[in-house]
Amino acid sequence: MSAAGDFIDDALQREASWYRADEMRLRLGGDLQFYGASVGAVRGTVRDALRRHTGLTRGDVTALSSELWSVPVYERRLAAVVLLQSRVELLTNSDLTRIEGFVREAGMRALVDPLAVDVVGPLMERLDARGRARAHAVLDRWAGEPDVWLRRAALMAPLRELRAGGGEWDRFARRVRTVLAGVGDTGADGSAAGEAVRMVLDELAKSRPELRLPSGA
Repeated sequence: MSAAGDFIDDALQREASWYRADEMRLRLGGDLQFYGASVGAVRGTVRDALRRHTGLTRGDVTALSSELWSVPVYERRLAAVVLLQSRVELLTNSDLTRIEGFVREAGMRALVDPLAVDVVGPLMERLDARGRARAHAVLDRWAGEPDVWLRRAALMAPLRELRAGGGEWDRFARRVRTVLAGVGDTGADGSAAGEAVRMVLDELAKSRPELRLPSGA
């Protein structure tokens, strides 16, 4: 492991709590292991790591995120997400390939949603027109993927921009139609994509009530 990776993992294990780990396991489910560190501890650990290891390049940040993600422990994977959030200004549309892999493996809302809303969304807002078009093509593909978590991420990603008064509402509506056409999934995770539609619409109803999906969407 890298020095930064070792620092983060050691700090998270020092914050471990067996009773919190049990509670998180029951609440979040999935197949991951849990140290039992709080979300605040994860964020603080990543912040401390970035202070210790200044001047990280885009390659450094993405490599560290993959290093943290590679071990199936919830807090490590959340730390990878927080790291990408903290240095999203370094990311480009080519990093969507790595993020797609994370979304496919995440298996839970607590990781997919911040990846989509706080990493993919801000990443796309910073792109030039050409890069943005390429990124939109990726998210359009996600909306039609069999993987329910990619479909959810495709819908959640533009939430911040839409809520702030920007974004491409017509494109979002097209993704909704694509996603809802594939919501015949069964099981506990089968509703994750359909739930994302309701969540985004509920959020937009507060700030942009004029936005309405076309009938039949």
